[in-house]
This record gives sequence, C-alpha cells and structure tokens, in this order.
Amino acid sequence: MYRSRLDTIPRLKAHPALVPAERYNRVRLALRRLENPIRLQLPRLRTLDMILEDDAWIIVDRSLNDIPIAAWTHFESRTSLHNPIRCMLRHYHVHANAIMDSAWNSVDTLLAERLAKQP
Repeated sequence: MYRSRLDTIPRLKAHPALVPAERYNRVRLALRRLENPIRLQLPRLRTLDMILEDDAWIIVDRSLNDIPIAAWTHFESRTSLHNPIRCMLRHYHVHANAIMDSAWNSVDTLLAERLAKQP
C-alpha cells in the first residue's frame, strides 16, 4: 500500500541495516494477528505515525500528508527466529536518526500491549 509511494519520494540516503530478531518477530506476529497494515500514532512524537506493512515499515509525518521520515524495506528472508534480519534503511528527513530510537521504543511498547490483549 504505502510501500509503492516510497520510490516516488526522493531520499537523502539508504544503507543496509539489521532489525533485531525480537522486533522483527513481534511486528510479523502483529501483522498476522491484529491487522495488516498497522498504523500507530507515536505518543511522544507529536505528529509522527508508524505504518507497518509486510514489505515496509515507515515513520511518516501525518501533518505533512504522510511524508516519510524513515523506512525499513527489502527485508531478507528469515533463516531462523533468533538471528537479526537484514534490510535497507532509507532516510527521507535530515533528523531521521534522532527520532528512530524513540519511535521504536513506542512501537515496541504499543505492539506488546496490543498483542497481550489478544485471546
């Protein structure tokens, strides 16, 4: 869905990255059990949301028509449940690095809470 828009927006840089196995597994589980895609408002980051899809995880600014801030794409196939997953990290905003840790802390907490409520 949103993933197709990423290629039409200029990015500042892109580089290989690793997603911790625990985070990758939690997001994949949430996409299967809750909804797909998932859109989460990030509480401490005023106008930022995280959109989680099968093939892309994107931090967007909803006040600017969902302009991406950062995106994780091109996930490699998983070889085991405990190894980190390689992907591409795209930066669309000059301050993307400054907000990524805070964004993921919020996402990890929100997903854990929502998954705990599932029967």
